[in-house]
Amino acid sequence: MTTTTAVPGLTGPVAQAAERVEQMLAGHAPLGVAYSGGVDSATLLAMAVRTLGPANVVAVLGVSPSLATDERARAHETAAFIGARVVEIETHEGQSAAYRANGPDRCFHCKDELFTRISDELVAELGLSAVAYGENADDAKRPDRPGSQAATNHRVLRPLAEAGMTKAMVRETARALALPVADKPAAPCLASRIPHFEEVTPEKLRQVDQAEAALRRLGFTDSRVRHHGDVARVELRAEELLVAVHRREDVDAAVRAAGFRFVALDLRGIQSGAFTLPLVTRSHD
Repeated sequence: MTTTTAVPGLTGPVAQAAERVEQMLAGHAPLGVAYSGGVDSATLLAMAVRTLGPANVVAVLGVSPSLATDERARAHETAAFIGARVVEIETHEGQSAAYRANGPDRCFHCKDELFTRISDELVAELGLSAVAYGENADDAKRPDRPGSQAATNHRVLRPLAEAGMTKAMVRETARALALPVADKPAAPCLASRIPHFEEVTPEKLRQVDQAEAALRRLGFTDSRVRHHGDVARVELRAEELLVAVHRREDVDAAVRAAGFRFVALDLRGIQSGAFTLPLVTRSHD
């Protein structure tokens, strides 16, 4: 097993938080990391590999229609950079009526399916002593993260959050580790583009995936294509809104090619938790 050492280049509270993360990871070999390829799970994966050694860590990538095609490919590229083995596992949250109903607790059913699959299919097969996922300290405080309860139910470790590592700290650690996703925009699952209480279907997810991929090919660095039936409401970074207006014909054609009849540009730009935050409140039980 690799000896735990501080991440080079980090100082102050970030270095202290990183050291706490590695201390929490020590002793949990072999470890499964629920991995999406985003900066949080990639940073956790890299720190686990540093702490436990690559032979004692496996990245578990849940694959379903809610995972964007580009995100899946990039997750593998990032894991290869880290030197971690990836095991894909098919999840079937779409078979759950509660998931398809798309209430504010949708993420709970998705994460519950992932952690159940890991427990039932991989823990024994890979001899995992524990499973961890990349919730950070900022996410732990948000009321629109019901997937956190699923992690609690399945006794999944959350070392970043418990060490007090905020999103900014995670990104700083990722830069110190030279991870290619250090500045990667957040990429929530495709189901987050469908308004709550409107059914999640594979066809809607495919439309969103195709439209967002087309926008990336046009050069837009981040986007959310919100699915409103025939209408696609496109959210872009604020600094790219004017570009979209100037290229409105290209944007319109790219998004309509995914199956939408109309394309609307949201002048507020990208909004995290746009559908969920207005519907949830933090429980004080």
